Amino acid sequence: LLNAKLCKLVSFLLHKYQKKEQVTMKEMRHVLPHDYRHNFPLNFWELCESMYLGFGIKITKVNHSGNTYELVPILRLTYSGILGGDDERIILKINIIIFVLSLIFIEGHCISEEDLTEKVKRWDMLAHSEHIHFEEAWESITEDLVQEEYLMYRQIPNSDPARYEFLWGPRPHAETSKMNGTGPKSYPELYEEALGAE
Repeated sequence: LLNAKLCKLVSFLLHKYQKKEQVTMKEMRHVLPHDYRHNFPLNFWELCESMYLGFGIKITKVNHSGNTYELVPILRLTYSGILGGDDERIILKINIIIFVLSLIFIEGHCISEEDLTEKVKRWDMLAHSEHIHFEEAWESITEDLVQEEYLMYRQIPNSDPARYEFLWGPRPHAETSKMNGTGPKSYPELYEEALGAE
């Protein structure tokens, strides 16, 4: 995130997104700490870019005055089952969802447990400034995201000794297919960003 002070605002926008509600500039400024409101308009478009790249949500103007915005789903993920808890945990979980789903997509729609472990450890090193640690991220992947059906965890066929892999779960397949019925390959505009991140 651009600034720790935006954490509460991002969580607020994610809840608005899930409820399919529009948001005004006044509402967004109201959520910010008092000492940060004055500078917020200067950082607004950077926030928009972060929402787009980080969560697959585009913030667009509804009217010409530019005071009302809608949150347009690019990935069509609802983040259902994730938006509970404190603001930092919500953002951490969604960052992990986008990170892992992107990796699976880039790797050919599945990734071995060993490969994902190594990539999460590397991501953990890069993300220490965000207070993300491997154990917490891995627990979220293997428990929360599997339980909420964002990921599927299964034994690799014919592996001996047994090895395991992660695939997209039923939820992202169903939610991303709502746009046009063709699944994750429907998003070439985000593929370059995902590939660049990897």
